[in-house]
Amino acid sequence: MVYLDHHATTPVDPRVVEAMLPYFTVAFGNATSRTHRFGWEAREAVERARRQVALLIGAGAREVVFTSGATEANHLAIAGAAAAAPTDRRHVVTVATEHRAVLEPCRQLGASGWTVTELPVDPTGLVDLDAVARAITPGTALVSVMLANNEIGVLQAVAEIAPLAHARGALLHTDAVQALGRVPVDVAALGVDLASFSAHKLYGPKGVGALYVKRGVEKRLAAPVRGGGQERGLRGGTLNVPGIVGFGAACDVAGREMPDEARRVGALRDRLWQLLQERAGGVSMNGASAPRLPGNLNVRVAGIDGESLHVGLTEIAVSSGAACTSAEPSHVLMALGLDKTAALASLRFGLGRGTTAADIDRAASHVADVVAHVRRSSPVARLAAAGAGR
Repeated sequence: MVYLDHHATTPVDPRVVEAMLPYFTVAFGNATSRTHRFGWEAREAVERARRQVALLIGAGAREVVFTSGATEANHLAIAGAAAAAPTDRRHVVTVATEHRAVLEPCRQLGASGWTVTELPVDPTGLVDLDAVARAITPGTALVSVMLANNEIGVLQAVAEIAPLAHARGALLHTDAVQALGRVPVDVAALGVDLASFSAHKLYGPKGVGALYVKRGVEKRLAAPVRGGGQERGLRGGTLNVPGIVGFGAACDVAGREMPDEARRVGALRDRLWQLLQERAGGVSMNGASAPRLPGNLNVRVAGIDGESLHVGLTEIAVSSGAACTSAEPSHVLMALGLDKTAALASLRFGLGRGTTAADIDRAASHVADVVAHVRRSSPVARLAAAGAGR
C-alpha cells in the first residue's frame, strides 16, 4: 500500500533507530541512578536529547519536560495549570477543532465546576481573533489553541493570540504536535507558555513526548503524575531513555532537513490536489488552503457514500480524520459546517518523508477509480443525481 497517513504516525527513521539501539542493551542504565557509570551514561543521553528538542523549538533545555506522549503533555498543561490556578481563575478557553486530547481534559474541568469556552471556527477552520479576545476574561486561567490542526492542517495565528491571553494574566498553551518537524516552531516567537509535542509524528518512536514549560511557568503548574521527582518534579516516573534518545535524534534530523523536505512535500501535495480535481471530479478542499501544513490535504467527495469510499480504497492508507476517532464523523469537519454525509465522505491525506511522485500518481488514479465505482453503485450518488435532475 501507499502510506499517506503521516498525521496518524510516521515510520521511525533508520537514523533514529540507530541512535536508540545502544540504550536498550548496552547503555541501559536508569537516568536517575547517580552512583555508577550506567546511570551517568543514561543521564548524559537524556540531557543531550533534551538539548536537541530544545534547539528545534527555540527553547532552553531546562524548559523541556519529557512525557509519555502528547496526550500526557496536554494533560499536564491543562490539568496542571488548573490545579495550580487561584480560586478566582476558574475559566479555560479553547477551540472546537482541537484534538480530543485537549478537548477532553477541558471538558473534565467543566464537569468539576469550571467554565469552559469552546470557540467556533469559520468554514476555513480558523478561529476569529476578536472572538478570542472577547472570550478571555480576568477569570481565565488558561487559553489552549492548537498550532497546526491534525485533520485539516490549518495553522492558527497563535502568535497573535499570545498578547490577548497575557493581557488578562492567562497562560497560553498550544498543541504543536503536528507542526513540529513540518514547519518552523519557535516557542519564543509564538509567545506561548506551554507547548505539547510527540516524537512519533516526526519519525521518532511512539510512547515519548514533551511539554515545553516556559521558565518561571513551572510555578503555575501542579504535577498530576508524582513519583520520584523526575523532570524537575513536573512528571514523576522512570525516564524512557531509548525513546527520549530517539526523540532527540528525530529532532536533530528534522532541524537539518525540514526546509527542503517541506518544499518537496508541498509540491507533491499540490500535485495530488490537481490530479484529484482532474480525475475524480466533484472534490472540494476542507480547510484553508493557506496557511496550511505542506503535507496535508483534506478533501470531501460530493454525492458519495463515505463508508463505501473508504472500504474501496485498498491500495492507499488514508483516513477520514483523527486516528483515535475515525469511527465517527470528524468533529473538526463538523465544526467547519459540514453535514454528517460530507464529513464521512472526506479523506485526509498526510504526505511524508517517504512519499514519491509515483505514489501521488498511483493514489490519485486509485481514488478516481474507486470514486467512479461508488458513484455508479451508491444510493447516495443516485439520490444526488436525481435531485440535480429536478
